[in-house]
Amino acid sequence: MSLERFGFIVTGAGMDPTVHRTEIASDEFTSVMVGVTEPAQALSVAKAMVEDGVQLIELCGGFGPVWTAAVEEAIDGAVPVGSVGYGPEAISGMHRLFPG
Repeated sequence: MSLERFGFIVTGAGMDPTVHRTEIASDEFTSVMVGVTEPAQALSVAKAMVEDGVQLIELCGGFGPVWTAAVEEAIDGAVPVGSVGYGPEAISGMHRLFPG
């Protein structure tokens, strides 16, 4: 089986998962992206993605390892869950974006 349906969850101010969602699709592959304001919202979003046939879920770097584990638990490990990470070379740029 090959990857045909991929899910990405991003967290950002003012994101409503019922509104802020999009799909990019070809005949062979679909990518589903959903925005949430609070990381806890990703739990129900991930469950819905699995129900819709997503085979792999990736979380933006704002989730971190604790929320990545919570999403994995929420879906009972039904599909692999990963998260974006940034190396040390990105630290100064990240501090500019998130100064607090």
